[in-house]
Amino acid sequence: MRDFELTPRLHLLADWVPPGARLADVGTDHGYLPVWLRLHGRVVSAIACDLREGPLARARETGRTYGANGVDYRLGDGLTVVSPEEADTVVIAGMGGENIAAILAKAPWTADGTHTLLLQPQSRAETLRVFLAEHGYAIRREALVKDRGTLYPVMEAGGGEMSLTLGQLHGGAALLRDPLGERYIIEKIIRLQAAVAGINRSGGGQEKGDALREIITALLSLREEWRRANSQRD
Repeated sequence: MRDFELTPRLHLLADWVPPGARLADVGTDHGYLPVWLRLHGRVVSAIACDLREGPLARARETGRTYGANGVDYRLGDGLTVVSPEEADTVVIAGMGGENIAAILAKAPWTADGTHTLLLQPQSRAETLRVFLAEHGYAIRREALVKDRGTLYPVMEAGGGEMSLTLGQLHGGAALLRDPLGERYIIEKIIRLQAAVAGINRSGGGQEKGDALREIITALLSLREEWRRANSQRD
């Protein structure tokens, strides 16, 4: 069997896919995740979806190159080409948090409590966390992975209820025990401080500046929580 290595980001997602799952991978791009999972017998079936024909063609080529069967390639917008009974595990990765939220909003069946969602936002993770909290989802676990020098959050979610603090919305719903958690929080604080400095230089946007400072304060508090949690562990 020909094989290939997954990136750290995709490897974490693969580790979280339940054995024997029926997978739908949205925004599959090169199809590496569903093809790898099928090659290793980790899933019984896989649907690789993409909005554009170019990435889907690349995914098909990946499947042909490595001889992966049991992968169904579908062209379409998000989960509109997948029916609820075809998949019990949905991966949406490699796009902005607002795009992931929009895909889920068009597929409310993903909050029915019988589907596992593995979500990996490239940006605007806080937008995704807000959406999940407000639309009947709960984040069951969250972890950080470092890939090519960048930290990415990965979330496992499903139907349920949750309430997140302002700090958790921006600094992670469940990252207090993550070894990369403090770095993630600090990076968020630095970016927000830069935004506040820009607002101050421009001399406008007082309300926006106050809102950003409130987030910074919440993140500083979350950082102290992380430190306490990890000092107790040590």
